[in-house]
Amino acid sequence: MTVPVTAPDVIGVDPDDDTPKEACGVFGIFAPGMPVAHLTYLGLYALQHRGQESAGMAVSDGEALTVVKDMGLVSNVFDERTLVALTGDLAIGQTRYSTTGSSTWRNAQPVYRGAEHFEFALGHNGNLVNTEQLAADAGMLPGTVTSDSDLVAELLALELASRSDMDPGEAFDEALAEVLPRLRGAFTLVLADNERIIGVRDPNGFRPLCLGRLDGGWVLASESPALDVIGAHMVRELDPGEVMVIDRTGCRSMRPFSDDVVDPKLCLFEFVYFARPDAVLYGKSVH
Repeated sequence: MTVPVTAPDVIGVDPDDDTPKEACGVFGIFAPGMPVAHLTYLGLYALQHRGQESAGMAVSDGEALTVVKDMGLVSNVFDERTLVALTGDLAIGQTRYSTTGSSTWRNAQPVYRGAEHFEFALGHNGNLVNTEQLAADAGMLPGTVTSDSDLVAELLALELASRSDMDPGEAFDEALAEVLPRLRGAFTLVLADNERIIGVRDPNGFRPLCLGRLDGGWVLASESPALDVIGAHMVRELDPGEVMVIDRTGCRSMRPFSDDVVDPKLCLFEFVYFARPDAVLYGKSVH
């Protein structure tokens, strides 16, 4: 799906727009043999309140990632014909409300990166505050970074490119361990390659991310109602500073952040504005 982009978009927000930003909703599923695209659609629909500017998903059949995204609501971007064509064992998705980067197709997510020996997609909920330094680290010229999410993807791609001789899973683990501690601000991420999905919650836990169990699979979602709608049950919320890797062997937790930076501070607006009233945060009903 291609939409023309008429001008480069750089990091920034409208200074005249003082409305609250609901950030984004993220979703991921690893469920071989199940209609992961349809389930991702339902999950994103349940997270529509967190972002109405754009929607997208990335689906892998084990050989290649297919990314479909566009401006608009989930129901506008995906129809039955599109979903039927997206076959695979795993998927991630995102609904976006821009906090950093302009509201254009170019900044719709998931963000994709690929090279000869790797490919991955990334969805982000949050806002980084050290993008200038990160852009310099990535060798990106000022004014060329379209969003902080794109910047994280670029940093990971550079780390993966330097590990082309490694096992893909080990390379991804090392790339995450190298990049994540350099990020400052709020970031909940879902990532996917052709073998796994990964959930990341920043060391302050500013934005929520929960783990769910589905018969024959696992699910990641910004809020628990996205689990309920597909028949998954909530296992737990990811801890601040936790990375959850999900593949055919099950779930594996990583802790790439040093103990001195892990300091839980869930954003108060999750309870009073962002989250659905039927969501569960920190073990408590938002309502």
